[in-house]
Amino acid sequence: MRDCLHIACLGECMVELSGQPLQRRYGGDTLNTALYMARLLAGSRARVHYISALGDDRLSDELIHQWQCEGIEAARVTRLPGTLPGLYLVDVDPQGERSFLYWRDTSAARQYFAMETDFSAWLDRGRTDALYLSGISLALLPTNRRLALLDALEGFVAEGGRLWFDNNFRPALWSAQDARAAHERVLAMAEIALLTLDDEHQLYGQHTAEEAARRTVALGCSEVVIKQGARPCLIVTAQREIEVPAQAPGKVVDSCAAGDAFAAAYLASRIQGLSAHEAAANGHCLAATVIGHPGAIIPAHAMPDISLPR
Repeated sequence: MRDCLHIACLGECMVELSGQPLQRRYGGDTLNTALYMARLLAGSRARVHYISALGDDRLSDELIHQWQCEGIEAARVTRLPGTLPGLYLVDVDPQGERSFLYWRDTSAARQYFAMETDFSAWLDRGRTDALYLSGISLALLPTNRRLALLDALEGFVAEGGRLWFDNNFRPALWSAQDARAAHERVLAMAEIALLTLDDEHQLYGQHTAEEAARRTVALGCSEVVIKQGARPCLIVTAQREIEVPAQAPGKVVDSCAAGDAFAAAYLASRIQGLSAHEAAANGHCLAATVIGHPGAIIPAHAMPDISLPR
């Protein structure tokens, strides 16, 4: 057995502006998950890597430094001279629901993902045991590069690589038709899928969590988690279905990154041998904590007490 379990998360992290007055933070769906996983798995045999691109500017330097301080391995973050990170502005309503404005079309990550990148370097089984990506990760790639990545993922999984996927559908990035086609190819290979039911409704129309989960299992995914916000999540495999109640939060300050945090705690728990029920309970716990704070990333001292086997 390898000494360390190497987990790679693929996507884009951007500079975040939020609050009144505006404050500068950072976030991005797969980066949020990578960071919370790194915190939860600190001291274990797992290492969390981030695959992305940044510029050669001061903001990019700061992002790399902060990620490394959180325990994220950043050697696979490409630096593109003359480029900048993407930027987004968060607007939060009185109920804590958020909306976004983005400036990302010319970001370092978007330019990098459009290049003729050698995906074998991302998916080298010698240094990657598991890959986590999202619907946003896929949407950031131009169609030809996305298809090339999907082909490469088939080889990665065939060689024993573990694939984890969160649907995170954003209609501003691509069409539902294109997203369905790409998601279904990934889900046919995925070991674990974390699907938000509201996003599945945008892709397939109104249907139940049970129908969404069974459709995904039928594609070939081994373990499907349907996230339903404040309602219980549903976990379905070929053998069983279970529901795990959500944890009631205190005051909702900002719902940003709730799903990303759930994914981090769920995956970290499963990596460390906990049951699906225990993993979902931990996911709900972290998500409930995160939405009580502004921004995607809460302070380390605010992390809930989630004890994982080491």
